[in-house]
Amino acid sequence: MAKQENTNGEFGLYKIDMGPKAMGATEHFHRTISESFYVLSGQVRLCNGERWVTGGEGDFLYVPAGGLHAFQNDSDDPVSLLLLFTPGAPREEYFEKVAEYSERSREELKAFRVGHDQYNTDSP
Repeated sequence: MAKQENTNGEFGLYKIDMGPKAMGATEHFHRTISESFYVLSGQVRLCNGERWVTGGEGDFLYVPAGGLHAFQNDSDDPVSLLLLFTPGAPREEYFEKVAEYSERSREELKAFRVGHDQYNTDSP
């Protein structure tokens, strides 16, 4: 993982490992950061805001700031992918704590998401 403090705020790089049939992220956007997905292994479903596509090993998807996107693992196999976000926003905390905040009130979850530049279309 390359955190923003290690890259002088230029980018962040995060590895995501998803188990079989893992939900991932529902449709959302970021106002100030772009995200890029690179599939290391397995097959992952990616939404580019218009349609769902299946990405396999070596596939790449770029989402500009403001672009709707989502991802999930529909397969019976694990998936591993790299997530690159620019500029280097403090996204690591989001990935590490979103499950915890999902167990809290809708208001707390929404505030947590907004504090990390994550705006979900399915609210909160």
